Amino acid sequence: MAREFLVPGHIITGAGALNAAEKIFPTMGKKALVVTDPVMIKLGNCAKVEAALKQEHVPYAVYSDIVGEPNNIMIENGLRKYREEGCDFLIAIGGGSCLDSMKAIGALAVNGGDIVDFFGKTIDVEMPPMAAIPTTAGTGSEATQFTIITDTRKDVKMLLKGPKLIPSLAVIDPQFTMTAPPAVTANTGLDALCHCVEAYTSRKAQTLSDTFAVSAVKRIFANLPIAYHDGSNQEARIQMSVAALEAGIAFNNSSVTLIHGMSRPIGALFHVAHGLSNAMLINVCLTFALPGAYDRFGDLGRAIGVADASDTDQVAAEKFLDALKKLVAEMEIPTPEAYGIDRETFMNAIPKMAHDAMESGSPQNTIRDITVEQVSDLYRQLW
Repeated sequence: MAREFLVPGHIITGAGALNAAEKIFPTMGKKALVVTDPVMIKLGNCAKVEAALKQEHVPYAVYSDIVGEPNNIMIENGLRKYREEGCDFLIAIGGGSCLDSMKAIGALAVNGGDIVDFFGKTIDVEMPPMAAIPTTAGTGSEATQFTIITDTRKDVKMLLKGPKLIPSLAVIDPQFTMTAPPAVTANTGLDALCHCVEAYTSRKAQTLSDTFAVSAVKRIFANLPIAYHDGSNQEARIQMSVAALEAGIAFNNSSVTLIHGMSRPIGALFHVAHGLSNAMLINVCLTFALPGAYDRFGDLGRAIGVADASDTDQVAAEKFLDALKKLVAEMEIPTPEAYGIDRETFMNAIPKMAHDAMESGSPQNTIRDITVEQVSDLYRQLW
């Protein structure tokens, strides 16, 4: 069966990538809206993008009100800023929240409307040019046709999609990930690991997505512990930046599975950052998924060197899961209880979370069949 394979129109990676991108910004439009957050302002990362725009005499405005997970209100305010300033293209610098917000603003910039109108539909509208500059090695949003926006009116994290959401330009400069603290490095790194493992074990996996997924898994196991314990290690940061990009490309072309389906409701109801909620779920979800895809998980066990050709698929798969559990433990990921979520409130929310998870469609991409009752049970296992 023929499959399409989608990537950003232009990708620049490695040390000095922002400098290399300077000459491209003037070709994208007459005035940029830079979408970012207060942390990027404080760290001076936004100032570096502003300097690049000034170098090429490109006018710009800054929208820095992305605080936490993006929601429809932030998007509406960003769209207002875009129009008031007379912008005609977008640049996002920050984590996945900033990049996702840029995409959502872009979807409305030419066409208007409300971002919630796109829920459950494919976004196929005219978009302004977009440049994505990630500052974490995790979400892969710089390479995907997805954006996640919370509908504050229904407390639902909406997974919005469409090939036109893929940025025109992705600038993967490791200088921006050097400022990420250990907890952010861990959460976003495990988010990237979820992306590539889910992509490889998805019903929608394809040959090219497999290539990117396996490469990302290998890079993450080799480099995430180094980046976590020594954030100043530039080579580990470079490798993690590339891994996040590869993982984004992989799941953009094969889809995520159970982890992401269950993660979004936790984020929407309990305001847990996306990468962290994925990390909380990774062990229980992949333990469930393993029996449905011993061959695929076994491939990953051999790829990272914890299994070899003499192991059966099941043994190699179990060795991979053991290695993954050790990595998660090393990253010191808190349980929902340790994070501060009230147990009774969480348990009472399980019916809604399980329903919303299944409605997203992601759990059904898992090779092992799953029901809403089993999703509910997996939520309970977090306690």
